[in-house]
Amino acid sequence: MKKRLIITITGLVVVVAILAAIKAMQISAMISQGKKFVPPPETVTSAAVRTDSWETVLTAVGSLNAVEGVTIAAELAGKVVSIDFEAGTEVKKGDILLRQDTTSEEAQLPGAVAQVDLARTNLERVDKLLAKQLISQSERDNAVAAADQMQAQADNIRTIINKKTIRAPFNGHLGIRQVNLGQMLREGDPIVTLQALNPIYVDFTLPQQQLRQVRLGLAVRVTTDALPGETLQGRITAINPLVEADTRQIKVEATADNSGNKLRPGMFANVAVGLPGRQMVLAIPATAVLYAPYGDSVFVVEEDKDKKGKVLRQQFVRLGIKRGDFVAVTSGLKEGETVVSTGVFKLRNGQSAVIDNSLSPDFQKSPKPENN
Repeated sequence: MKKRLIITITGLVVVVAILAAIKAMQISAMISQGKKFVPPPETVTSAAVRTDSWETVLTAVGSLNAVEGVTIAAELAGKVVSIDFEAGTEVKKGDILLRQDTTSEEAQLPGAVAQVDLARTNLERVDKLLAKQLISQSERDNAVAAADQMQAQADNIRTIINKKTIRAPFNGHLGIRQVNLGQMLREGDPIVTLQALNPIYVDFTLPQQQLRQVRLGLAVRVTTDALPGETLQGRITAINPLVEADTRQIKVEATADNSGNKLRPGMFANVAVGLPGRQMVLAIPATAVLYAPYGDSVFVVEEDKDKKGKVLRQQFVRLGIKRGDFVAVTSGLKEGETVVSTGVFKLRNGQSAVIDNSLSPDFQKSPKPENN
């Protein structure tokens, strides 16, 4: 019985050893095959590193303001008896917008004018008497003062009448009417807004370190999402002499053409200030860069002499300014080198590659993507 048990155990050990040996041989073969396996080359698109001349610009986000803009308000209290404008229309300087009740002042004016005439007549008589030395100089001075006082009272009534006839202070575009016929207005009550829309101010800020680069007269390009695809031209017309202490920014004002009144005060806009002179840069497509917290890199396409093909070499780079689909490289690449232009996130250092630019995007410095 014991002999049979020993034979059975020995047989099981032999079987297990044989199976283990077979499995070890299979694993060894797989490892050997894995070491010899060469992955197929990756198909990539490429772009040449080239030197380009770029315009130097300073970019900022600004807001639009009217060259002249005001909320027209009542200067004196009174009842509205006439509204002589339509909301949203264009008006010229001096156009009558609104009339307040002036019946009381108009009733007082003839009496004040009569008092002026009387005071002037008395002054003429006093002058004749003074010439004959029948009165003193002080009596004439009193007559002059009385005439001037009467004239001032009449002028004050005329001024009140004029102030209750509200006119446009400049050419512009009216807003929404805020008063109604017969309404009693108090001092300062708003009537309507008036904005001069062409030209228009573009106010923006720049960091203090860029102050030495800006000056009056520099060209400015203005774009806004309210006018997609359109660029308005302008020039810097004012630079604030004071740097804001809390932000270390300096305010700059540009004046831009607004023909057709397409832009309105209060809008935000993207501003690009064109600086004189151009700078030479090494430009590559922005999609060629593998961005990472530890450093940005690109994949350079090189000839593999041993494998008689192309191989990828990961190269860390320093980046500069951007222009549309391109980015400038300040260090890490040389002119004439070739880099992978798309799909860099799936590549690795030392990988073989095949270049196929049939589906390569059309990179542009001023791209205008279609709204699909």
